[in-house]
Amino acid sequence: MDLKARLDQMAAGRARERHQGKRRSRTIAARRLGRVDFSDGIQWDEELEALRPKTRADCKDGERPCPWVGCKYHLWMDVNPKTGSIKINFPDIEPDEMAISCVLDVADMGPVTLEEVGQIMNLTRERIRQLEAGASEKIRTTKLAVEYREYSIEGKSYRRDPT
Repeated sequence: MDLKARLDQMAAGRARERHQGKRRSRTIAARRLGRVDFSDGIQWDEELEALRPKTRADCKDGERPCPWVGCKYHLWMDVNPKTGSIKINFPDIEPDEMAISCVLDVADMGPVTLEEVGQIMNLTRERIRQLEAGASEKIRTTKLAVEYREYSIEGKSYRRDPT
């Protein structure tokens, strides 16, 4: 099934959930994770780690939905690198039940609307717009963007008037 068909399937499911009350994402604070006992026999498996895709080319034609939930491109959960908190974006479904599980698959689809991105990420259209505006502002203020504005595309240099 191609991504557009999966997106349509997801939209139909979301329409049904609207009447049943869609579950919002759930965040688990890092300070609470310290109390969890992870010594239930799970060990690091070197053979399994060798199977983990390292590049987009490795996972492009891989199993879907993606089984690698720990990947930073997986949509089921996010880990905040600053605080260590875990945000589960879809608490009402298991990772293997997701219609679209990888943000890189969404990028391969090409342009998508704010509504479609909201469905994919379990956020509202307005929240996606706010995130997009914040990201655009961060990009606009980077050193590279400022330097780019100081020079014309044709290669003729000019300085912007500092006033």
